[in-house]
Amino acid sequence: MTARALLLGDRLDLSGLERSDLLSTIPLAFKAGQDGFVALFRFGVAVLVGLTPLEEDEVIRGLRQRVTGEFARHEEETAIIEIVPEKDDQIPPGGPIFVKDLAPARLVVIADALSKSVVLAQDEKAAAAVFDVVEPFARYLAEKGRRPAGRREILKHIGTALLVRQRVSGRVAVEEKPDVLWDRPDLERLYARLEDEYELRERATSLHRKLDVIGDTAQALTDLIDTERSLRLELIIVLLIVFEIFITFYQMWSGSGGH
Repeated sequence: MTARALLLGDRLDLSGLERSDLLSTIPLAFKAGQDGFVALFRFGVAVLVGLTPLEEDEVIRGLRQRVTGEFARHEEETAIIEIVPEKDDQIPPGGPIFVKDLAPARLVVIADALSKSVVLAQDEKAAAAVFDVVEPFARYLAEKGRRPAGRREILKHIGTALLVRQRVSGRVAVEEKPDVLWDRPDLERLYARLEDEYELRERATSLHRKLDVIGDTAQALTDLIDTERSLRLELIIVLLIVFEIFITFYQMWSGSGGH
């Protein structure tokens, strides 16, 4: 059975989707298609398990009006789930996810891990793109000792960096375990194995470090712009004072020359 996590956009509005046959409320999970399962997350991810391509398209079309900030290209994470009743839940390195059964709680745990992995993948790309933009400015500052020209362009890049940092920081919640584990502590081991397989904590830590660097760089460039503006204002004030003194002396000289 194939499980696909799709990052549709920044947010997914789940209001009004409550129904009597819900398998879970956080995330919102229900049966779909002939033998499929769907889990929806407010941070823009839909996890589709055991659906045919036509059934997947139907679910995605039904969600399109509920997506805020839809991405032109949907980031995707795919996993294979195999039922092995005689074994414990396990995940061989790079292999399929072996589970005892397809109980809704197990599927919710798997969907939670896949949703976090696909969000991290998108955010890692966004952070890397900002790094590529900010790095030349930092290098120029280190080599020349002054900020590069093009104040408006710098402000645009600072705005982009801060936007990525704000969006990613508010969305990444890898440290939070799925709520289903409160009722099913026996699935803690499965979730821990999924965390290790997709390196969720390590990737989140690395991402937060990149975001800190992006924030520090943006702050440094902003401080430089503010300092230059303050220096210009001080220079203008000094010139005005000198001009006023010159006018005063000129008036005094003109007055004495007239007498």
